[in-house]
Amino acid sequence: MTSNASLQVLVLGGTSWLGGAVARQALARGHQVTCLARGEAGTPPEGARWVRADRADPSAYDEVAGRPWHAVVDVSWQPAFVRTALSRLAGSAPHWVYVSSGSVYADETTPGQGEDALLHEPYDGDGPVDWDVYGPTTVACEQACLAARGAEGVLVARAGLIGGYGDRSDRLGYWPARVQLAGRDEPVLVPPRKAPVQVIDVEDLAAWLVRGAEQRVAGVFDAVGDPCTVGDVLQACVTATGAEPRLVEAADEWLTDQGVAPWMGSESLPLWLPQPAHAGLLSRRNGAARAGGLTLRPLSETVVATLAWETELGLSRARRAGLSPARESELLARLADASG
Repeated sequence: MTSNASLQVLVLGGTSWLGGAVARQALARGHQVTCLARGEAGTPPEGARWVRADRADPSAYDEVAGRPWHAVVDVSWQPAFVRTALSRLAGSAPHWVYVSSGSVYADETTPGQGEDALLHEPYDGDGPVDWDVYGPTTVACEQACLAARGAEGVLVARAGLIGGYGDRSDRLGYWPARVQLAGRDEPVLVPPRKAPVQVIDVEDLAAWLVRGAEQRVAGVFDAVGDPCTVGDVLQACVTATGAEPRLVEAADEWLTDQGVAPWMGSESLPLWLPQPAHAGLLSRRNGAARAGGLTLRPLSETVVATLAWETELGLSRARRAGLSPARESELLARLADASG
Protein backbone atom coordinates (compact mmCIF):
# COMPACT_ATOMS: atom_id res chain seq x y z
CA MET A 1 0.00 0.00 0.00
CA THR A 2 1.44 3.42 -0.94
CA SER A 3 0.36 7.02 -0.76
CA ASN A 4 -1.04 6.64 -4.30
CA ALA A 5 -4.08 5.01 -2.69
CA SER A 6 -6.25 6.88 -0.22
CA LEU A 7 -6.41 5.10 3.11
CA GLN A 8 -9.03 5.15 5.82
CA VAL A 9 -6.97 6.08 8.88
CA LEU A 10 -8.30 6.07 12.42
CA VAL A 11 -6.27 8.10 14.92
CA LEU A 12 -7.07 7.33 18.54
CA GLY A 13 -6.36 10.86 19.66
CA GLY A 14 -5.60 13.48 17.04
CA THR A 15 -6.52 16.58 19.02
CA SER A 16 -3.25 17.02 20.88
CA TRP A 17 0.33 17.34 19.72
CA LEU A 18 1.67 14.16 18.13
CA GLY A 19 -1.76 12.74 17.34
CA GLY A 20 -2.71 15.99 15.66
CA ALA A 21 0.50 15.95 13.63
CA VAL A 22 -0.22 12.38 12.49
CA ALA A 23 -3.73 13.36 11.42
CA ARG A 24 -2.42 16.44 9.60
CA GLN A 25 0.30 14.48 7.79
CA ALA A 26 -2.19 11.80 6.75
CA LEU A 27 -4.59 14.41 5.38
CA ALA A 28 -1.77 16.08 3.47
CA ARG A 29 -0.99 12.75 1.79
CA GLY A 30 -4.57 12.38 0.61
CA HIS A 31 -5.95 9.99 3.21
CA GLN A 32 -9.36 9.99 4.88
CA VAL A 33 -8.79 10.61 8.59
CA THR A 34 -11.05 10.06 11.58
CA CYS A 35 -9.96 11.17 15.05
CA LEU A 36 -11.50 9.61 18.13
CA ALA A 37 -10.88 11.83 21.14
CA ARG A 38 -12.53 13.78 23.93
CA GLY A 39 -11.21 17.07 22.63
CA GLU A 40 -9.94 18.37 25.96
CA ALA A 41 -6.53 19.12 24.44
CA GLY A 42 -7.89 20.78 21.30
CA THR A 43 -9.64 19.88 18.07
CA PRO A 44 -8.57 17.72 15.10
CA PRO A 45 -7.00 19.40 12.07
CA GLU A 46 -9.35 20.76 9.43
CA GLY A 47 -10.49 18.01 7.09
CA ALA A 48 -10.54 15.24 9.68
CA ARG A 49 -13.75 13.66 10.91
CA TRP A 50 -14.12 13.94 14.67
CA VAL A 51 -15.73 11.25 16.79
CA ARG A 52 -15.99 12.76 20.25
CA ALA A 53 -15.63 9.98 22.78
CA ASP A 54 -14.01 9.24 26.12
CA ARG A 55 -11.94 6.05 25.93
CA ALA A 56 -12.82 5.30 29.54
CA ASP A 57 -16.42 4.84 28.41
CA PRO A 58 -17.25 1.26 27.27
CA SER A 59 -19.25 2.69 24.36
CA ALA A 60 -16.39 4.89 23.13
CA TYR A 61 -15.71 2.77 20.03
CA ASP A 62 -19.31 2.07 19.01
CA GLU A 63 -19.25 4.59 16.16
CA VAL A 64 -15.99 3.30 14.65
CA ALA A 65 -16.05 -0.43 15.42
CA GLY A 66 -16.78 -2.70 12.49
CA ARG A 67 -15.79 -0.12 9.87
CA PRO A 68 -13.04 -1.09 7.40
CA TRP A 69 -9.94 0.86 8.49
CA HIS A 70 -6.68 0.52 6.61
CA ALA A 71 -4.72 1.55 9.68
CA VAL A 72 -5.26 2.51 13.31
CA VAL A 73 -2.80 4.79 15.13
CA ASP A 74 -2.82 4.75 18.93
CA VAL A 75 -0.80 7.15 21.11
CA SER A 76 -2.17 6.17 24.54
CA TRP A 77 -0.02 4.78 27.35
CA GLN A 78 -2.98 3.59 29.42
CA PRO A 79 -3.06 -0.24 29.14
CA ALA A 80 -6.82 -0.44 29.66
CA PHE A 81 -7.44 1.95 26.76
CA VAL A 82 -5.04 0.11 24.47
CA ARG A 83 -6.47 -3.32 25.27
CA THR A 84 -10.06 -2.17 24.77
CA ALA A 85 -9.23 -0.53 21.47
CA LEU A 86 -7.54 -3.71 20.27
CA SER A 87 -10.49 -5.88 21.29
CA ARG A 88 -12.97 -3.62 19.50
CA LEU A 89 -10.96 -2.61 16.42
CA ALA A 90 -8.16 -5.06 15.69
CA GLY A 91 -10.33 -7.14 13.39
CA SER A 92 -11.26 -4.07 11.34
CA ALA A 93 -7.74 -2.95 10.36
CA PRO A 94 -4.91 -4.85 8.67
CA HIS A 95 -2.28 -2.60 10.23
CA TRP A 96 -1.80 -1.07 13.67
CA VAL A 97 0.61 1.70 14.65
CA TYR A 98 1.43 2.09 18.33
CA VAL A 99 3.48 5.03 19.61
CA SER A 100 5.48 3.76 22.55
CA SER A 101 8.39 5.34 24.42
CA GLY A 102 12.06 4.84 25.15
CA SER A 103 10.98 4.66 28.79
CA VAL A 104 10.25 0.97 28.23
CA TYR A 105 13.95 0.18 28.75
CA ALA A 106 15.16 -0.94 32.16
CA ASP A 107 18.85 -0.02 31.68
CA GLU A 108 19.29 3.75 31.73
CA THR A 109 23.07 3.72 32.12
CA THR A 110 24.45 2.06 28.97
CA PRO A 111 24.83 4.28 25.87
CA GLY A 112 24.24 3.02 22.34
CA GLN A 113 21.64 0.36 23.04
CA GLY A 114 19.12 -0.86 20.49
CA GLU A 115 15.69 -2.43 20.38
CA ASP A 116 16.94 -5.68 21.91
CA ALA A 117 17.81 -4.07 25.25
CA LEU A 118 16.20 -5.26 28.47
CA LEU A 119 12.69 -3.95 29.14
CA HIS A 120 10.90 -3.16 32.35
CA GLU A 121 8.55 -5.81 33.62
CA PRO A 122 5.09 -4.97 32.23
CA TYR A 123 2.55 -3.34 34.50
CA ASP A 124 0.01 -5.99 35.42
CA GLY A 125 -2.70 -3.84 37.00
CA ASP A 126 -5.94 -2.57 35.53
CA GLY A 127 -7.63 0.80 35.42
CA PRO A 128 -6.05 4.28 35.12
CA VAL A 129 -2.33 4.60 35.88
CA ASP A 130 -0.05 7.50 36.81
CA TRP A 131 3.28 8.73 35.45
CA ASP A 132 5.28 6.95 38.16
CA VAL A 133 4.76 3.64 36.33
CA TYR A 134 5.01 5.07 32.82
CA GLY A 135 7.75 2.68 31.68
CA PRO A 136 6.07 -0.55 32.82
CA THR A 137 2.66 0.56 31.56
CA THR A 138 4.08 1.33 28.11
CA VAL A 139 5.66 -2.12 28.04
CA ALA A 140 2.23 -3.57 28.83
CA CYS A 141 0.71 -1.58 25.97
CA GLU A 142 3.35 -2.82 23.53
CA GLN A 143 2.82 -6.41 24.57
CA ALA A 144 -0.94 -6.07 24.18
CA CYS A 145 -0.49 -4.80 20.61
CA LEU A 146 1.96 -7.53 19.68
CA ALA A 147 -0.20 -10.25 21.24
CA ALA A 148 -3.33 -9.07 19.45
CA ARG A 149 -1.80 -8.30 16.05
CA GLY A 150 1.34 -10.43 15.82
CA ALA A 151 4.76 -9.10 14.93
CA GLU A 152 3.77 -8.64 11.28
CA GLY A 153 0.67 -6.59 12.00
CA VAL A 154 1.96 -3.72 14.12
CA LEU A 155 4.54 -0.94 13.99
CA VAL A 156 5.77 -0.12 17.51
CA ALA A 157 7.56 3.22 17.56
CA ARG A 158 9.54 3.80 20.75
CA ALA A 159 9.73 7.56 20.57
CA GLY A 160 12.42 9.56 22.28
CA LEU A 161 12.38 13.26 23.13
CA ILE A 162 10.03 14.95 20.66
CA GLY A 163 10.53 18.60 19.75
CA GLY A 164 9.21 21.17 17.33
CA TYR A 165 6.20 23.37 16.82
CA GLY A 166 3.29 22.69 19.17
CA ASP A 167 5.21 21.16 22.11
CA ARG A 168 3.54 21.97 25.42
CA SER A 169 5.96 20.01 27.61
CA ASP A 170 8.42 22.97 27.76
CA ARG A 171 11.38 20.59 27.85
CA LEU A 172 13.07 21.60 24.60
CA GLY A 173 11.17 24.88 24.35
CA TYR A 174 12.64 26.26 27.57
CA TRP A 175 16.03 26.67 25.94
CA PRO A 176 15.33 28.79 22.82
CA ALA A 177 12.93 30.88 24.91
CA ARG A 178 15.49 31.40 27.68
CA VAL A 179 18.25 32.26 25.23
CA GLN A 180 15.97 34.65 23.34
CA LEU A 181 15.14 36.48 26.58
CA ALA A 182 18.79 36.84 27.59
CA GLY A 183 20.49 40.17 27.15
CA ARG A 184 24.00 40.51 25.78
CA ASP A 185 26.43 38.67 28.08
CA GLU A 186 23.60 37.87 30.51
CA PRO A 187 24.35 34.68 32.46
CA VAL A 188 22.18 31.65 31.65
CA LEU A 189 22.52 28.57 33.82
CA VAL A 190 23.06 25.43 31.72
CA PRO A 191 23.83 21.77 32.49
CA PRO A 192 27.02 20.06 31.29
CA ARG A 193 27.24 20.74 27.57
CA LYS A 194 28.88 17.42 26.71
CA ALA A 195 25.89 15.39 27.96
CA PRO A 196 24.09 13.36 25.25
CA VAL A 197 20.72 14.39 23.82
CA GLN A 198 18.51 13.11 21.01
CA VAL A 199 15.60 15.12 19.62
CA ILE A 200 13.15 13.96 16.97
CA ASP A 201 11.00 16.57 15.27
CA VAL A 202 7.28 15.94 15.70
CA GLU A 203 6.69 16.35 11.97
CA ASP A 204 9.40 13.83 11.08
CA LEU A 205 7.96 11.28 13.52
CA ALA A 206 4.38 11.85 12.36
CA ALA A 207 5.32 11.61 8.67
CA TRP A 208 7.15 8.34 9.28
CA LEU A 209 4.21 6.86 11.17
CA VAL A 210 1.91 7.70 8.26
CA ARG A 211 4.32 6.24 5.72
CA GLY A 212 4.58 3.19 7.93
CA ALA A 213 0.82 2.81 7.76
CA GLU A 214 0.86 3.18 3.98
CA GLN A 215 3.60 0.61 3.50
CA ARG A 216 2.54 -1.62 6.42
CA VAL A 217 5.94 -1.38 8.03
CA ALA A 218 6.03 -3.82 10.94
CA GLY A 219 8.41 -4.27 13.82
CA VAL A 220 9.71 -2.51 16.91
CA PHE A 221 11.81 0.61 16.35
CA ASP A 222 13.60 3.21 18.42
CA ALA A 223 12.17 6.36 16.83
CA VAL A 224 14.77 8.80 18.09
CA GLY A 225 16.80 11.67 16.72
CA ASP A 226 20.45 11.51 15.77
CA PRO A 227 22.91 11.68 18.68
CA CYS A 228 24.00 15.16 19.70
CA THR A 229 24.86 17.00 22.91
CA VAL A 230 23.31 19.61 25.17
CA GLY A 231 25.95 21.95 23.77
CA ASP A 232 24.67 21.33 20.24
CA VAL A 233 21.14 22.24 21.35
CA LEU A 234 22.35 25.40 23.07
CA GLN A 235 24.36 26.47 20.02
CA ALA A 236 21.30 25.92 17.81
CA CYS A 237 19.33 28.15 20.19
CA VAL A 238 21.99 30.88 20.03
CA THR A 239 22.01 30.70 16.24
CA ALA A 240 18.21 30.72 15.96
CA THR A 241 17.77 33.70 18.25
CA GLY A 242 20.83 35.75 17.41
CA ALA A 243 21.26 36.35 21.13
CA GLU A 244 24.63 36.56 22.87
CA PRO A 245 24.14 35.20 26.39
CA ARG A 246 26.91 33.98 28.67
CA LEU A 247 26.27 30.29 29.21
CA VAL A 248 27.26 29.34 32.75
CA GLU A 249 27.76 25.60 33.05
CA ALA A 250 27.07 23.77 36.30
CA ALA A 251 28.24 20.26 37.08
CA ASP A 252 25.90 17.36 37.68
CA GLU A 253 26.96 17.02 41.30
CA TRP A 254 26.47 20.70 42.05
CA LEU A 255 23.00 20.79 40.48
CA THR A 256 22.02 17.70 42.44
CA ASP A 257 23.32 19.21 45.68
CA GLN A 258 21.24 22.34 45.06
CA GLY A 259 18.07 20.27 44.70
CA VAL A 260 17.53 21.17 41.05
CA ALA A 261 14.99 18.84 39.45
CA PRO A 262 16.26 17.13 36.29
CA TRP A 263 14.50 16.87 32.93
CA MET A 264 11.06 18.39 33.54
CA GLY A 265 8.62 19.73 36.10
CA SER A 266 8.50 22.80 38.30
CA GLU A 267 11.90 24.46 38.91
CA SER A 268 13.67 21.90 36.77
CA LEU A 269 16.55 22.25 34.35
CA PRO A 270 15.14 20.76 31.13
CA LEU A 271 17.24 18.28 29.15
CA TRP A 272 19.49 17.76 32.18
CA LEU A 273 19.93 14.13 33.22
CA PRO A 274 22.75 13.42 35.69
CA GLN A 275 25.54 11.35 34.21
CA PRO A 276 26.53 8.52 34.14
CA ALA A 277 23.38 7.24 35.83
CA HIS A 278 21.26 8.26 32.82
CA ALA A 279 23.83 7.98 30.04
CA GLY A 280 21.70 5.53 28.08
CA LEU A 281 18.43 7.46 28.00
CA LEU A 282 19.29 9.93 25.23
CA SER A 283 21.91 7.99 23.31
CA ARG A 284 20.07 5.14 21.61
CA ARG A 285 20.62 3.71 18.13
CA ASN A 286 18.15 4.75 15.41
CA GLY A 287 19.56 2.68 12.55
CA ALA A 288 16.59 0.32 12.38
CA ALA A 289 14.09 3.16 12.13
CA ARG A 290 16.20 4.91 9.49
CA ALA A 291 16.36 1.68 7.51
CA GLY A 292 12.59 1.51 7.89
CA GLY A 293 12.13 4.89 6.24
CA LEU A 294 12.57 7.43 9.05
CA THR A 295 14.10 10.68 7.83
CA LEU A 296 15.29 13.43 10.13
CA ARG A 297 15.68 17.15 9.56
CA PRO A 298 18.63 19.08 11.04
CA LEU A 299 18.39 19.97 14.72
CA SER A 300 18.58 23.64 13.79
CA GLU A 301 15.23 23.45 11.97
CA THR A 302 13.55 21.83 14.95
CA VAL A 303 14.87 24.57 17.24
CA VAL A 304 13.63 27.29 14.87
CA ALA A 305 10.17 25.70 14.82
CA THR A 306 10.22 25.37 18.60
CA LEU A 307 11.17 29.04 18.98
CA ALA A 308 8.28 30.07 16.71
CA TRP A 309 5.88 28.13 18.95
CA GLU A 310 7.40 29.59 22.11
CA THR A 311 7.07 33.10 20.71
CA GLU A 312 3.43 32.46 19.84
CA LEU A 313 2.66 31.29 23.38
CA GLY A 314 4.69 34.02 25.07
CA LEU A 315 8.32 33.67 26.06
CA SER A 316 7.82 34.84 29.65
CA ARG A 317 4.76 32.75 30.45
CA ALA A 318 4.47 30.37 33.39
CA ARG A 319 5.98 27.04 32.40
CA ARG A 320 5.47 23.35 33.05
CA ALA A 321 9.23 22.80 32.98
CA GLY A 322 12.17 25.06 33.63
CA LEU A 323 13.64 27.40 36.20
CA SER A 324 11.81 30.53 37.25
CA PRO A 325 13.86 33.75 36.91
CA ALA A 326 14.13 34.05 40.69
CA ARG A 327 15.34 30.48 41.13
CA GLU A 328 17.85 30.77 38.29
CA SER A 329 19.24 34.03 39.75
CA GLU A 330 19.60 32.36 43.14
CA LEU A 331 21.45 29.41 41.64
CA LEU A 332 23.74 31.61 39.56
CA ALA A 333 24.67 33.61 42.68
CA ARG A 334 25.43 30.42 44.60
CA LEU A 335 27.51 29.07 41.74
CA ALA A 336 29.48 32.31 41.54
CA ASP A 337 30.16 32.14 45.28
CA ALA A 338 31.24 28.53 45.02
CA SER A 339 33.60 29.44 42.19
CA GLY A 340 35.25 32.13 44.31
